[in-house]
Amino acid sequence: MRIIKPSFEYIAPFDGAQILKSIEIAGRVCYKSEEKITDTSAAEFVRRIVGRGHESVLEHEKLTFKLICDRGVSHEVVRHRMASYSQESTRYCNYSQAKFGSELTFIDPCFWEKDSQPYALWLQSMQAAEDCYNSLIAAGAKPEEARSILPNSLKTEIVVTMNMRELRHFLRLRTSPAAHPQMREIADALLADLKQRIPVLFDDIG
Repeated sequence: MRIIKPSFEYIAPFDGAQILKSIEIAGRVCYKSEEKITDTSAAEFVRRIVGRGHESVLEHEKLTFKLICDRGVSHEVVRHRMASYSQESTRYCNYSQAKFGSELTFIDPCFWEKDSQPYALWLQSMQAAEDCYNSLIAAGAKPEEARSILPNSLKTEIVVTMNMRELRHFLRLRTSPAAHPQMREIADALLADLKQRIPVLFDDIG
C-alpha cells in the first residue's frame, strides 16, 4: 500500500505571454482595433476584457493538465462539462500486477492528523481494501469486478483540457471555502501556479 499527496502537471509546456497575445488578436476583431496591437499590448487588453466580463474571448485558448487525486475528487472534476477528460480506468488496470507495485495507491486525506484516531481508522480501512482486492484477483475475479470494493481514496490520474474561460470558472468554484477540502487542496495549488504563469487571467480569483 502506498500513500501519496495529490499533485498536478502540465501535459505540454505553454507560453503564458503567447496565450494572451492570441486572446488579444481574437478580441480585437470585435472592436476592429487590430491596429492597436503592439508587442506589449496583450496583457492590458485581456485585463480589460476580463474586467468587463467579456470572457467568451478567453475560449479561444485552452490548457491541458493532469491531476493526480483521489477518485472522490475526480468525480467532482468531471462535473465541469465544458472540458475533455481521459482518466485512469479501474476496469482495465490490474493493480495486483508488478507495474503497479502489486499494491494500491491512496491519496493522503488532508483533513486528519496522522496521529489521530480518524486517520488510524482510515489507514486500517485502506489496508483492508487492498487485501480484499488482491484476494479477489487471486480468486479469479477480473479487475472490472474486483474494483467494486475500491474506495474513494484510491489514487487516480485524469487528464483535463479546459478553455481558459472554463478553467477560470473551475478555479473560482473549487478554491472556494465551500469546496471539499481535498478539492481545494489541489485546486489551490493549480491556481497558485497559474497566477505565476499567466497572472492577467487568474489574479482576480481567490
